[in-house]
Amino acid sequence: MIEETFIIIKPNAVASGLIGEVLHRYETARFRLVAMKALQASRERMEEFYAEHKGQYFFERLVGFMTSGPIVVAVLSGENVIAGARAINGATDPTKAAPGTIRQAFAPTMNANIVHSSDSPESAAREIAFWFGPDERIAYELRPQLAQPWP
Repeated sequence: MIEETFIIIKPNAVASGLIGEVLHRYETARFRLVAMKALQASRERMEEFYAEHKGQYFFERLVGFMTSGPIVVAVLSGENVIAGARAINGATDPTKAAPGTIRQAFAPTMNANIVHSSDSPESAAREIAFWFGPDERIAYELRPQLAQPWP
């Protein structure tokens, strides 16, 4: 089933120069990148995004971390992309993440785990709408051949 999911490449990944590596892993899995932007999120915006966690012991640290530097937000499209992106990411705790996953390879700790991705179709729809307007997504087909020269 073709679906969309939302991802965040977190500040530590951006600062470490891992944007391309993270995106490459999703694209290698044949997921299409249909929207993307880099930004410096405000505290208010991140508090709103993570509102469901307000009152949790980790909320202030999470918001502080997510506003500590630029992030990249993106929308991926593809067959079973929600489960697929989460598998590529690996377990939230990098010490429990499978070998070859993004978090196992690059995340220093569970609290600085490099990437976020939606966990359900409902959260994907909410998260995508939070960061992107309908006119900010593109549609295209992946082609099995490598990039073609201009006609």
